[in-house]
Amino acid sequence: MDITIEKLKDEDAKKLYEFELDNRGFFEKMVPSRGEDYYNFENFKIRHKELLDEQALGLSYFYLIKNKKGSILGRMNLVDIDKVKQLGHIGYRVAEECSGKGVASIALKLLLESIDTTGIKKLLAKTTDINVASQKVLEKNGFKYIETSDEDFTFNGQSIKFLFYMWTM
Repeated sequence: MDITIEKLKDEDAKKLYEFELDNRGFFEKMVPSRGEDYYNFENFKIRHKELLDEQALGLSYFYLIKNKKGSILGRMNLVDIDKVKQLGHIGYRVAEECSGKGVASIALKLLLESIDTTGIKKLLAKTTDINVASQKVLEKNGFKYIETSDEDFTFNGQSIKFLFYMWTM
């Protein structure tokens, strides 16, 4: 699949909002809802600007996963960057229609190939024990399983634990 990752820009707000709306039900099967306010476009634009400000300061980097036509297939976030420790946390989500097609794996590979420009040498990631697809994406890209959380939580009627992974350059 021919995809790119591009840093989030101001002009992405409307299409990203539509992407989030279109995939809300799918995402909320795997992660808690972002809340009703998130899906109000005026609120979304404010949050979008906050992300861009955070990115401009180098505190986080937000990427959109796009196809050749420029359609958004997913997003990838590099957050909680600690420049002293050269450490960041990665998270991602892809559209329901792209699930199981390798989009997240390819996008993560592209990010890892360009990560040296950020000064980050180590990435941490977490997923749930029921999200096997995400575990495979991480492992396929060289992330090593570290541990499983001691505490569990109930989500959509299931008892879930977090799994933690690490990647080093």
